[in-house]
Amino acid sequence: MVIQPLFITAINAAIQASIEINKIYETQFEAQFKTDGSPVTLADIASSKIILKWLIPTSIPIIDEEQVHAPFAERRYWEYCWCVDPLDGTKEFVKKNGEFAVNIALIHQGAPVFGVIASPVERTLIFGGASIGGFTSTFKAWETSCDFQPIQPQPFKKELTLIASASHHTFSVLQYVEKLSKNHLNTQFIQKGSSLKFFELTHNIAQIYPRFAPTMEWDVAAGQAILEGMGGGVFDVETKTPLSYNKESLLNPHFLALSDVSLTTWI
Repeated sequence: MVIQPLFITAINAAIQASIEINKIYETQFEAQFKTDGSPVTLADIASSKIILKWLIPTSIPIIDEEQVHAPFAERRYWEYCWCVDPLDGTKEFVKKNGEFAVNIALIHQGAPVFGVIASPVERTLIFGGASIGGFTSTFKAWETSCDFQPIQPQPFKKELTLIASASHHTFSVLQYVEKLSKNHLNTQFIQKGSSLKFFELTHNIAQIYPRFAPTMEWDVAAGQAILEGMGGGVFDVETKTPLSYNKESLLNPHFLALSDVSLTTWI
């Protein structure tokens, strides 16, 4: 498998940002708070700077959580753009539970065509897209020889494991679990912070990630691209269509992320 240079750039950016995040993670850092009440740390800012250093030379515009966003009047004409969360799961980072990640996605006309999610603590990453499939690697393997392994999709066997947020758990998710159980599906429930949930989906540890609370485009785009490369996807719960990106509002609708699109038959 030959990986496009743009994709390689995104992977390198995610790894280098993750290494810097880990350096800060091991210090006595402090969190500040944005106007919306969400936390931000030196690691968010440092990661953003590193990723921008890698992505700006591609001449593709960037939507980055930690940067001022271009108005939609300008963004609406972008054919391609990067969608970046330099540190997804800042609350988990502050708690020091290791459940945070770096997300980078390439968007083409509203659809995520490539995504990479890196785990700074585990020093592993997943990446992929509809045109190439889904893959995993370690930081060491990638940096020494650009080595990576395909992730083999596994069929659904009527035993569902749902995964949900560790910090943004909602009563609606519990209701959803109960609904599936009433449909005679053997259902288990686990929790994990940040986009690391997509690691569980791609490795078939979980099959469904229901999210009935607010998220932003940079939280999900990379994971959607990877799932679509493996026969899964992320779907609006109302329209049943894949999520789209670079919208006027960067807020996502409520969604279901599925390891396999055949799960739509059951849910």
